[in-house]
Amino acid sequence: MGMWERIKRIFRSIIGWFIELGEDPELILKQNIRDLEDQVPALNENLAMIKAQVTLVEKELAKLKTKENELTAKIKAALKNNRRDIALTYATTLEEVRREKVQQEGQLKVAQAAYEKAQKVKRAFMLEKERKIQEAKKALSAKRQAQWNNKVADAMESFQVAGIDQTHDEMIEKIERDAARAEAKLEMAMDGVGTDMIDIEEDAKALQANETLRQFELEMGLVPEVSAPPEAAESESQKTIGERETT
Repeated sequence: MGMWERIKRIFRSIIGWFIELGEDPELILKQNIRDLEDQVPALNENLAMIKAQVTLVEKELAKLKTKENELTAKIKAALKNNRRDIALTYATTLEEVRREKVQQEGQLKVAQAAYEKAQKVKRAFMLEKERKIQEAKKALSAKRQAQWNNKVADAMESFQVAGIDQTHDEMIEKIERDAARAEAKLEMAMDGVGTDMIDIEEDAKALQANETLRQFELEMGLVPEVSAPPEAAESESQKTIGERETT
């Protein structure tokens, strides 16, 4: 291999490296979207020019039809007045107008066909543009998601490599062991206390509190006074009779 070929290969490799370095897919796709959007005004301008041509031909054709009607009326009027010479002049002009009218009708058909084709081209372009833009947006979204996934993966990898993962699990396990040990210690301590006496004392306090509250309710007339049971009433009656007999 000659020296010149080797130099060219080196330059090609350097240029290729710069191209790859500058070919950021995200930037290129965004530029493609802008290029597609920039083509819309030019397309609309071309469509407007074709439409203007159609309108111009239609106006010219309308003028020729009006002129044709006027010449026809003049020819008939001249013939009625026996002025065939004047009618002949008008007839000659009428033939020229009719030939021009046929030409304008042909141009109108061509212009209308061109306008319809331009409209179809625009619709096809707009559909293709929208499709490419949506594809580009999806690709950009997928790239951003991939970048985020890479960041998360790198973070998780560094998290495990740094030994934090193992330390984290050890601390959680230690806390759970301490909590279980404290719970067992509390259960053992409660087993050594006379819980029956504690329950009895709590019930006695509750009964005493209820009785105190009832006394207040009776004094305030909030509840009716409960009559004594039948046995107590009979005992009280016998006690009263015995006292009378003794007297």
